[in-house]
Amino acid sequence: MAANSLDQLTQLEAHRYRFGRDEAVRVVKLLKRLDAARFPDSSSVIRFHEALLFLRAFPQGPVVMRVTERILNGFQKKVDALRKRGADMEDFDTFEVSGIAGTQMEDTLSFDVASWLVNIRRMRNKVEIAWENYAAGRELGTIGPRFIPLLEDDAFVEADTPWRRWLEAAAGKKRVPEWLISRFDKLPLSAAQKAELYESLRVPLRWSLENSTISRTRNWKPVRRVFYHSQPLISRSQVSLAAELARRPPQLTRLSRGQGEQVMDMIREVMQVRYRELYGTTLGDPASVVRADLGTHKAGRGVTIYLWNLPPDRRLPLRAYVAGLTLKNGVPINYIEAIGLCEWMEVGFNTFYTFRGGEAGWIYAQVLRCLCHRMGTTCVSVYPYQLGHDNEEAIESGAFWFYRKLGFRPGRSDLQKLAEREEQKIAADKNYRTPARTLKRLAAGHVFYELPGSQLLRKEVGAWDRFSTRNIGLRVNRRMARDFGGDAGLMREHSRRALEKMLGVSASSWTPLEKAAFENFALVLGDVPGLRAWTREEKEDLVRIIRAKGKRDEMLYLHLTQLHERLRKVLLTLGS
Repeated sequence: MAANSLDQLTQLEAHRYRFGRDEAVRVVKLLKRLDAARFPDSSSVIRFHEALLFLRAFPQGPVVMRVTERILNGFQKKVDALRKRGADMEDFDTFEVSGIAGTQMEDTLSFDVASWLVNIRRMRNKVEIAWENYAAGRELGTIGPRFIPLLEDDAFVEADTPWRRWLEAAAGKKRVPEWLISRFDKLPLSAAQKAELYESLRVPLRWSLENSTISRTRNWKPVRRVFYHSQPLISRSQVSLAAELARRPPQLTRLSRGQGEQVMDMIREVMQVRYRELYGTTLGDPASVVRADLGTHKAGRGVTIYLWNLPPDRRLPLRAYVAGLTLKNGVPINYIEAIGLCEWMEVGFNTFYTFRGGEAGWIYAQVLRCLCHRMGTTCVSVYPYQLGHDNEEAIESGAFWFYRKLGFRPGRSDLQKLAEREEQKIAADKNYRTPARTLKRLAAGHVFYELPGSQLLRKEVGAWDRFSTRNIGLRVNRRMARDFGGDAGLMREHSRRALEKMLGVSASSWTPLEKAAFENFALVLGDVPGLRAWTREEKEDLVRIIRAKGKRDEMLYLHLTQLHERLRKVLLTLGS
């Protein structure tokens, strides 16, 4: 690749953020020249790929859209040519840029994702075990006899059991990953138990993306209308979170189960090629998916947001869970995780590397509009990892200031004072940059945003500053150790009976999911003084909340917790 072409690649990267009358023409000329160029190394191919994806999501015009799609659809050839010339391909397997067409991936996946991967039509017969990286041992020797006859005679007494030979012999003509997953799938166990057993084996899987639409390169969805950018992108400084959250909430349309299944496939594709897994993206409930179409007009800018919940049998004990995905002109640009209790919500928002220069602040505001409307939230919290605690990526990107400039405040007074001192330094010197060590200090605690008017709805600002469900869980476990000798079963039985007596109910005729929810609440409320003194209406409302945890729509449960002031105070006390 000539130096001139490298210059052109640099120009293209700059022109991603330039918009105006003639920009589309300039970009198309650069695209065609670079498409014809020969790339000498992985770095330049990756740079071109990321610029193309950004332009596909934020195109300056129809011609830019068509040309980027054409190049991306044939991008595998550039990767293949690079490999044939003996180039170093390891750069393609990093966390930031994995998933490009023509590359291979390798990961130890959860049972649910592994099962999905080996069974989808586009990846059938393309998944294998990375045998050279698989150190099978006691786990397979213990679990394997469930579906590999006579394995005990080798695994229990020999030091050199040939695990691969055993698995290939048992699988026969089938590929080992497909056969192995099918055996776990047929075990007479719950979904959670199957996952627990399979994941204990830690089987590394390898798969080739080739030119699949699962790859990041081709993983966009067709849209009826495209929003073309003729003006500069919305910067973070132009975003008023208060003004956005005060607007009328977007309409959320519930999808059919079939449409929801398609969204679940899409999010698994999006996460899998980026070496990411979240509880809610792996186990989303297709029957719960809602869509917010912000529109292709100027106000909506081609953004579509999908949100969903967990299925009843995989929900968290106390908090309600919402996950989501944002598309920009049909291109996946970020994922969402929100976990709520009463009016409080802890939110995670991750914009993929490729799109971090693309209106992230404005899109974050739209996501919060949808989440707060869906969940009834008035207090938004961001957990330390998102800010940079044990997260170098967030430190490098200055994530703390992303949230601070949108109006979030630290929940700890010492961190609030530190943030104010840093703001004074920034105001006094335009060249000042907060050192990484200071950003790490600022990331040591949650930050919070109370919605406009939330003081009127929920009394005290800062009520959730010191809250964590972890505190509730640790408190319950200390009581188990102290009063029940560390016996969880004994504690559950005792707590269930005690709560049934206090509430005047019997859970024996309830569904299994309702019984599980009742036991969890019994553990939490087991040593709450004054529960007997609650009014009859408060006790009946508590029973309604507990039973709602296992209902089809988990948002009913969350909204009911927002109406029970006495339960809210108990949870705040136990968790702070």
